[in-house]
Amino acid sequence: MSSFSNLQLAPELARAVAEMGYESMTPIQAEAIPVVLSGRDVMGAAQTGTGKTAAFSLPLLQRLLKHENTSTSPARHPVRALVLLPTRELADQVAQQVKLYAQYTNLRSAVVFGGMDMKPQTIELKKGVEVLVATPGRLLAHIEAKNVVLNQVEYVVLDEADRMLDIGFLPDLQRILSFLPKQRTTLLFSATFSTEIKRLAGSYLQDPVTIEVARPNETASTVIQQFFSVGDEDKRRALKSILKQNKIGQAFVFVNSKLGCARLARSLEQDGLKTTALHGDKSQDERLKALEAFKSGGVDLLICTDVAARGLDIKDVPAVFNFDLPFNAEDYVHRIGRTGRAGASGLAVSFVSASDQRLVSDIEKILKKKIDILPMEFEDEFRRDASRSDRRDHREPRDRVEGRDSRTPRERRPFHDEDSRGAKEHAHTPSSWGASRYASRSNSAPKDPFFDKPYEPSVPADQAPSWEVAEKPAARSISANIKPKRKVAALFKSEEV
Repeated sequence: MSSFSNLQLAPELARAVAEMGYESMTPIQAEAIPVVLSGRDVMGAAQTGTGKTAAFSLPLLQRLLKHENTSTSPARHPVRALVLLPTRELADQVAQQVKLYAQYTNLRSAVVFGGMDMKPQTIELKKGVEVLVATPGRLLAHIEAKNVVLNQVEYVVLDEADRMLDIGFLPDLQRILSFLPKQRTTLLFSATFSTEIKRLAGSYLQDPVTIEVARPNETASTVIQQFFSVGDEDKRRALKSILKQNKIGQAFVFVNSKLGCARLARSLEQDGLKTTALHGDKSQDERLKALEAFKSGGVDLLICTDVAARGLDIKDVPAVFNFDLPFNAEDYVHRIGRTGRAGASGLAVSFVSASDQRLVSDIEKILKKKIDILPMEFEDEFRRDASRSDRRDHREPRDRVEGRDSRTPRERRPFHDEDSRGAKEHAHTPSSWGASRYASRSNSAPKDPFFDKPYEPSVPADQAPSWEVAEKPAARSISANIKPKRKVAALFKSEEV
């Protein structure tokens, strides 16, 4: 069963799938969709970019069609399916996909995530929706505000579950799941499976069917991975060099910090490249605009942190650059999964500095293979070295022709008289150096007879110096019994009140 036509989907869903150009199913879709249609819990693992969204969305919509109605009453449209995702961008992307799949049905869907005003989201929730896509934090805010009720949820999807645990959403997940009915179908999808994920599945999934269509943490075979040894100060030059050599039109560039993301985007923009930054300090509106500009081709480089590493499905991106190696080796798998999607070829380039050896070892463990780190060679290095040698070769003949010497300016000082020339000739003899020096100085100006006179004191010998003469007390207008104020040094003059 490799074709969507063999799934016997409802006509409304089959029409939407055909219009989206879906013909053959990916391995995760072929194995997961029949199991979800049967009502079993699923624990699915597949490398990123293999169509996990369709793998859980289509069977959920198929089973929810029994609740389809045209009533305008919100009570007739309670939340039946809840999809939880770790990031705002991923939630928005999945919500758009669900809308496309359900465009010919009467099922309603909505998305809620942080960084946006809650009022529009509240209005949409009050109208009633069958499929709710959300991030954990904003969903809890709506639950506490009593904007949404989850007591009729039949299906729960935890997508990119390992990422939600990594960023600390486990307490939020536990609170959200406590509001749901005990009898439900739970689907857990992730690109990687860890012991924490298996522990979570054991707590909330009932007899799940485990589907693994790829080895955990395996990268796509269509992605060429390259590692270059580059110093931190040369990374930007290396990035521009590889873009030029490979004629890359668009690419993701991943860095580890928000500040580094903003600085790199600004520097590359000054170099003439069309770039935009995507990181956690951006408002949600700015993040959505950055993604839209990159999708439409208005931006060549998307400089981002790991906020964009999970699940973003942007087609035909030829390359991914790890400007900084990720601190978590599993994030490397997700980063390079932004290229080479749906069977297309891609290039993943990573820059390795001298302090990244431990990170390289972690990536080798997760990939289970040795990484070959190549030296980075720049085209302009050979031109610069050649130009330097040419300038050096041409400089020496020119100096000889013009009669220039290599002496310092002090040594090239001209001599105007015979005495100074004689002093220069005897400069190497210590006895004559001082005499010749002062002789040349004396000949340069006439002598002043004042300096030849003996010392004559300005004060007679029998008179005491002025600093030893006692100062006469000034006449006082006050009683002699009152002592005057003692004068002391002060930093600031105080004003008299």
